[in-house]
Amino acid sequence: MGEMRHKGTRVPPLHNPPLLSYSNPLLLVAVLLLAVLLTFIYFASAGSYFQDPLFCGESQGSQHPHSPHWAVGSHTEPSLLFPAVFVVFSFVSAIDLIISLEEDGFISGFAEVYVREGEPYLRTAHGIMICYWDGIVHYGLYLAMITAMSQRKSYRSLGLFWLGSLVMSIVVFLLGNLIGKYSSDISAAFLLNLPYVLIPIWAGTRLFQQPRAVPCLTAEQTEQEQRRWLHQRPHDLVLVLVLLLMASFTFFRGMVVLDCPADSCFEYIYQHEPYLRDPVAYPKVQMLIYLFYVLPFLCLCIYALLRPGCSWLPDWSLVFAGAVAQAQFSHLGSSLHSRTPFPYQTPEDVWWIFLITNVLYALGPQLLALRCLHSPAFFLPITSSSLQGGKKHQ
Repeated sequence: MGEMRHKGTRVPPLHNPPLLSYSNPLLLVAVLLLAVLLTFIYFASAGSYFQDPLFCGESQGSQHPHSPHWAVGSHTEPSLLFPAVFVVFSFVSAIDLIISLEEDGFISGFAEVYVREGEPYLRTAHGIMICYWDGIVHYGLYLAMITAMSQRKSYRSLGLFWLGSLVMSIVVFLLGNLIGKYSSDISAAFLLNLPYVLIPIWAGTRLFQQPRAVPCLTAEQTEQEQRRWLHQRPHDLVLVLVLLLMASFTFFRGMVVLDCPADSCFEYIYQHEPYLRDPVAYPKVQMLIYLFYVLPFLCLCIYALLRPGCSWLPDWSLVFAGAVAQAQFSHLGSSLHSRTPFPYQTPEDVWWIFLITNVLYALGPQLLALRCLHSPAFFLPITSSSLQGGKKHQ
């Protein structure tokens, strides 16, 4: 037996192939995270029966109480059967946080093979930033909405903010992958993003169909609020000015990525935001979405602050706030991240100007959403019967 061994020859191990050696820790952490999440859901529910398919799958036990099958429904708690949407998305958010932490060097050995072989675009600065946002902000929103469901409270506002954030994230991510530097590296793993396109459409439809929280205001109070001119509403006046500045900046950056020959555009893209030239295409796609979708919406918001009765603004301001918050976090973080090639990173001499400008740009929609939530009287429609009732009391 000893003669059969050749000196200096290393026999490769017959166990733990490379893919499995890297996948096992990720699989273990994934199972633990899912178990913790389900445990949280169980104790948060406190024995209640969820009836919202955004949280759990439909089952006989979750049918409407007036249904003839209610009495014969299963007594098994539907929150632990066929978990869907928020449970699955919470699970994926935790995995995204692991990916971002590993790519930044805080941990190692969890998702290296998957990211390298399956979705290499997640190793970009933009990919890391959206994983951070999904693993922290989206995960927190999922837990908050799950808790609200378990306590029979409304989660409509949180859901609309989440909807805008998720849609903006996935649209920029998919389009950037298709037309950018990593378009040739797209594999079958790219199809894992398909649920993030289809499910938000269904979830958004359900969220908009949920009843709004009706403020306790009389017709006279609403009419009095809507008769005030803009100069009598100083908060709205400031918001209009902020939205006008945002619209101007949005148009300017759109012209920059469209290769406007003006000297100011040339100077801006090379001396202030060189990240807009990054061949990964995420920043260019982001600015074009701002130009063709966000800019018209900003104009509509200004109109709604001038003309009373635009009842659509409170809901869509939440969607808008979530979308811009996610977009600005990813754009700002990617511009300063070390994974961005040095020629496309923000120069140090304009770092503070760039930071303040983009943070203020992100705060504008948040202020608009807060204004709509806390003082919705100006946006409430006044019916003819309410007006007649108000005249009788005068």
